[in-house]
Amino acid sequence: MLSWVDFAVVSLIVQKFGGSSLADADSVKRVARRIVATKAEGHQVVVVVSAMGDTTDELLDLAEQVSPKPPARELDMLLTSGERISMALLAMAISDLGEDARSYTGSQAGLITDSAHGAARIIDVTPGRIAEALNEGAIPIVAGFQGVAQDTKDITTLGRGGSDTTAVALAAALEASVCEIYTDVDGVFSADPRVVPAARKLEFVTYEEMLELAAVGAKVLHLRCVEYARRFDLPIHVRSSFSQREGTYVLSPEAIETAIAEGRAMEQPIISGVAADVNDAKVTVVGVPDEPGRAAAIFRALADAGINVDMIVQNVSAASTGRTDVTFTCPQGSAAKATDALESGSGAIGFESLVIDDQIAKVSLVGAGMRSHPGVSATFFAALAEASINVEMISTSEIRISVVTRVDDAKRAVQALHTAFGLDADGEAVVYGGTGR
Repeated sequence: MLSWVDFAVVSLIVQKFGGSSLADADSVKRVARRIVATKAEGHQVVVVVSAMGDTTDELLDLAEQVSPKPPARELDMLLTSGERISMALLAMAISDLGEDARSYTGSQAGLITDSAHGAARIIDVTPGRIAEALNEGAIPIVAGFQGVAQDTKDITTLGRGGSDTTAVALAAALEASVCEIYTDVDGVFSADPRVVPAARKLEFVTYEEMLELAAVGAKVLHLRCVEYARRFDLPIHVRSSFSQREGTYVLSPEAIETAIAEGRAMEQPIISGVAADVNDAKVTVVGVPDEPGRAAAIFRALADAGINVDMIVQNVSAASTGRTDVTFTCPQGSAAKATDALESGSGAIGFESLVIDDQIAKVSLVGAGMRSHPGVSATFFAALAEASINVEMISTSEIRISVVTRVDDAKRAVQALHTAFGLDADGEAVVYGGTGR
C-alpha cells in the first residue's frame, strides 16, 4: 500500500468536488462534513466546486430552447451560475457546522483568463482574497470552471471539466501541498469501471501517463488540469467523496522513483490503463492531388478554423490518377466546422469529395513501461484480432498505442485489451454514482 508520509502533515490542501459529489442537499451536507473534518485535523482548506449534478447540461438545454445559437458571452454568463449555486449552498452547510465559510466566484478568487468564451485559458492567478480568508481562519469556497477575461473583463468559462483546472491553478498559486480531486470512484482505474468491472485502482500514475489517458478518453481528470499540475510539479490526489479510502496520486516520475526506492511503493507497472473515446469523428478528404503543399493546405484550413486534429493517415497514391486520400480524426462536435473549412479552401486543396464517419471509437493503451518492454504491440494487436475487432487507423507515442475501431466494438476492445495485459483485478470496482466526475 502506497504511503505518502509528506501528505500527512500538510498545512494547505485544495479540495475539488465534482457534480456527482454535490448532486443534492444531502450530498452537499456530506461534503461539508468532510471539509470541516479536514480543517479539524489542523489543515487549511480551500474548496473548489462544480455545478450540482447535471445542472450544466440542463442550462445548455435551456439555452438551446431559447436560442439555437446563443451568443458565447451570454452562454458563459448563464453556465457559470451552476457553480455559484454550489458554492453558496456549501458555504451555508459549512456555516451550520460552526465554521466560517466564504464563497467566491472565479473572478473574485483571481482567476484571470484570455477572452475565448467557452474554452478560456488561465493566464494568471491572483488569489489575494483567498489568502486573506485563510489568514482569518475561514474556509474559502471557489466556483470552478470560470474566470474573468483580462482584456474585456467579461465572465469566461474554461470548458467542460474546467473545475479541475481551477482547483490545480489555485493550489499552485497558493503553494498548496496537494490538490485533492473528489469524484464518484476511488481513484484512477486501469479502465472505466463502468466498462470493465474488474478494473484495477492505480496507486500512482505519472503526469505523462495521466495526460495520455485524459487525452484518449479517460474522464477522471481534465487534460488542462494535468498539464497545469505538471508545470508546477503539484501532486494531485484523485479520490472518492463517498469513502475514506486512499485514492490515486498523480506525480512526477522522480517522486514515484523515490517512493519505490524507499520501499513506499511497488515497482511501476508496464501498462497503466486502457481507455476509449467515442466522441470522435473520422474525416476523409478523397482524391487529393499527390503533390507537395496539398497536405499543408488541408491542415492550414483546419488550423485557421480552430479544429483540433488527432490521428492522420495518408493512403498510397493511385498510379493511374496521381491522387490520394487523407484521413484524420477530430472531435465529433468539430466535424461540421471542419467540413466547412475544407470546402472553403477547396481551391487550394483540389480534393474530389469529403466523407464524414461519426460511428468510430478511439481505443488506447497507455503505460510508461512500453519504452523498455518489447512485445507490447504484438500483444495489443493479437488481443484485438482474437476479439474479431477490425483496426481502421493506428497512432502511437512512446507510451501509447491508439487505434480507431467501430463505435460498437469499443467496449469489447477495451475489455479484451484489459484482460490481455493482465490488468483485471480479483474483485469489482465500486462506482458510487454519477459519471466519474
